[in-house]
Amino acid sequence: MIQSNNAKTIDSALTVLSEHGKSFRFAGRFLDKELIGKCARLYRFCRYLDDSIDEALDSESAIYNLQELKYSLDNGSSFNHITQDFINLTKQTDMQRNVVDELIYGIASDLNKVLFKNEKELIQYCYRVAGTVGLLMCDIFGVKDKKARMHAIDLGIAMQLTNIARDVKEDAELGRRYLPSEWIGEISPEEISENTFRPKNLVRISIERLLKIADQYYISGIHGIRFLPSGARLGILVAAQTYREIGIVIKEKKYNFYAERAYVGLLRKIQVAAKSLFFYYKKEPYIEHDSKLHHHLNNFPDAHKYSV
Repeated sequence: MIQSNNAKTIDSALTVLSEHGKSFRFAGRFLDKELIGKCARLYRFCRYLDDSIDEALDSESAIYNLQELKYSLDNGSSFNHITQDFINLTKQTDMQRNVVDELIYGIASDLNKVLFKNEKELIQYCYRVAGTVGLLMCDIFGVKDKKARMHAIDLGIAMQLTNIARDVKEDAELGRRYLPSEWIGEISPEEISENTFRPKNLVRISIERLLKIADQYYISGIHGIRFLPSGARLGILVAAQTYREIGIVIKEKKYNFYAERAYVGLLRKIQVAAKSLFFYYKKEPYIEHDSKLHHHLNNFPDAHKYSV
C-alpha cells in the first residue's frame, strides 16, 4: 500500500510537470527514474506555491495561504497533500529550511507591486525564486560541496532571468515590472502592457541586456554540473541548454515581447539534447567560481564559498 501511494504521488507530480514544465519534463527523460520523481515533486510544490499567490482571490487570501503553509512546514504536518508530500521530501533529502524560507519570501514578494529599481533587486529576486530551487535540487541529488551549490544558484538565476525576458508583457499585465528602472526609467507595467511608452526600443534593449546577464550565469551553472552524481548530469545539462535556447528564440524574434510567447519546439529540443550529449563528453578543467556573480548576494544561504 505504501509503495502504491508513493507511485501515485510521483505519477501526480509527473503529470503537473508534463502540463506546466514541458522543457523540464523533456530533460527529465535523461535523469535516473528515482531522481526525476523527486524533482517532479519539488516542481509541483513550487508550482503550488506560485499558484497560491497568483490564483488567490485577493492579497489577504494569498497571505493567509502562505501563513498556513509556513505553519505546516513548522509543524511538519499538513492536511494539503502537496504540502505534506513536500514536507516528506524535505525530510528524505535533508533540505535546508533557511533555503525554503528564502523561496517562500521571494514568491510572496510578488504580492507587492513589483517595480525593481536596480540590478541588485533583480538578482536577489532571482536567487530567492530560482537560485533556491537549484540549492534544493542539490539536496535531492545529495550534493553538499559548497562550490557545487554556488554553481547551482547560478543556473537557477539564469533560468529565472530567461523567464523574465520571455514574460515581460504577461508580467506587466499582472502589474509587475522586473526590468530595473535604472535601465528603462520609470516606465509603468501599465505602459508596457498597453504599449504606450516612449521610446519604444527601451524595453527591447533591456530584454537583450537581461539575456546577456543570463548567459554569464548559464556558463557558471553549466560549469558546475560536473559536481552532480552521474545519473543527474546529462538531464540537468539538457534542462539548462533547453532553457537557454528560449533566450536564443527571443533573440531571433528581435526581442519583440508583443510577439507570440517564445518556446522551444520538440524538434529543436531534440537538437539541443544532441548537442548537450556532445558537450557532456567534452572534458574541461574546473575554473573557480566567479565571485562577482554573487556580488549582490551577501548573507544569502550558500551564495559564498565560506558562508555558513
